Amino acid sequence: MFNAILVQQAEADQRSHAALTQLDTDSLPQGDVLVRVEWSTLNYKDALAITGKGAVVRRFPMVPGIDLAGVVEQSEHSAWAPGDRVLLNGWGVGEEHWGGLAQRARVKGEWLTRLPPSLNTHQAMAIGTAGYTAMLSVLTLERHGLTPDCGEVLVTGANGGVGSYAIAVLAARGYRVIAATGRPRESAFLERLGAAEIIDRSELSDPGKPLAKARWFAAIDSVGSHTLANVCAHTCPDGLVAACGLAQGMDFPTTVAPFILRGVSLLGINSVTRPAEERQQAWARLAEDIDPALLDEISHDIRLGDTLEAAERLLAGEIRGRLVVDVNA
Repeated sequence: MFNAILVQQAEADQRSHAALTQLDTDSLPQGDVLVRVEWSTLNYKDALAITGKGAVVRRFPMVPGIDLAGVVEQSEHSAWAPGDRVLLNGWGVGEEHWGGLAQRARVKGEWLTRLPPSLNTHQAMAIGTAGYTAMLSVLTLERHGLTPDCGEVLVTGANGGVGSYAIAVLAARGYRVIAATGRPRESAFLERLGAAEIIDRSELSDPGKPLAKARWFAAIDSVGSHTLANVCAHTCPDGLVAACGLAQGMDFPTTVAPFILRGVSLLGINSVTRPAEERQQAWARLAEDIDPALLDEISHDIRLGDTLEAAERLLAGEIRGRLVVDVNA
């Protein structure tokens, strides 16, 4: 038997309900690798799944948790053997397949990534999907020619997980970072991460002009909607914008002006189904670029049972940075 957060749906009204419960290994879904989970995370998607406030869960019952890190216990996959230290992000885990908010997980071997030698499982989850997505964004911008000499880089949603790690990674590589946040009281935190300038998100969150004064060469946006539209409108000629989130909304109310009059490139970031080689590259760079001392600044630990209450606070915007879940506490 093992502990897990389980989301179930009532037949009468189709409402979902999450609870801390005990399950047995035989109840786990199909997969060729059994992982003893040591640490997981609580992300925005997980909070939606736990509270039932978003259509995240595709099948019930479901163990949420889009991240996990632990040790292989059993394997029928050629790439993995008992004792291997692994992590998992994406692949519909926590949405279509039971996820990481449990002490055990049975998954497909091709979904797993080998933990970089310099990271332990707790550090990997302190980084988690948020840091991984931030790094995918940085790598994509760099593949399209971004260097520190090109100009300033804007990061929206700066106090969130993706934003926090984007700032830290960019600053470590010598970029001058502008951080957009709705929490100006957190300016000192953002400066410790490496932000050189901080602006209020209200400058970007309302409807704006199709084309505005050029302010930055590149941007990483996890907000979407009017914010992304304004980010593009303020991007310099031949600049780059990586879009990786939709905290404000899925809509994109803009025109083609930034793209055909300034040659701005909008780059979509899919962190869910990346190939193994790209995942390993991203995690290797994270292990190299992230100062371990920053992990305590960006994240804090909670117990498995705390996730139910923390999910409500996360959706209410009351939590800064990352929540790392000790599934064995």
